[in-house]
Amino acid sequence: MTTTADLARAIADAALLRGSFTLRSGRTSSFYLDKYLFSTRPEVLRELGRLFAQRIRPLNPARLAGAELGGIPLVTAASLETGLPCIFVRNQKKDYGTAKQLEGVLHPGDRVVIVEDVATTGGQALEAASVLRQAGADVLAIIATIDRQEGARENVEKAGIRFEALFTKADLGITE
Repeated sequence: MTTTADLARAIADAALLRGSFTLRSGRTSSFYLDKYLFSTRPEVLRELGRLFAQRIRPLNPARLAGAELGGIPLVTAASLETGLPCIFVRNQKKDYGTAKQLEGVLHPGDRVVIVEDVATTGGQALEAASVLRQAGADVLAIIATIDRQEGARENVEKAGIRFEALFTKADLGITE
């Protein structure tokens, strides 16, 4: 892919589904962006890693974080491109082994950027930010792959966290 427009087209071609869908937020939608249909394609993931890196580097974080499950391949791609270590945030503590909710190394005061897949209201990313903050992280930003433009930016910024998105639904050519 040579341009961000080409990448946006590839994401929409791979992941845009039409129908009636219930979103994580509980809302219903006439379209769904299936993150696994684009985040499992190496040619898309490679380009997303580069775009994330362009947004991440100026923020000068110590670490990156991604929420289970959709954020894991994305934060890994961003980590490979930036050379920054990453943290995986589980939805809940596991009840076996180390019983951790955060996988990877996080030191109190570490500056962290969260890499997100598709943001609707920002709920999952904000939950991940809360877990990271409770562990002592300074959460600098949440950078989503796609902003559905349904309140995520407002909710994240209201929580005192910078919000950015590589693409919006409009960039992908999506109209309701």
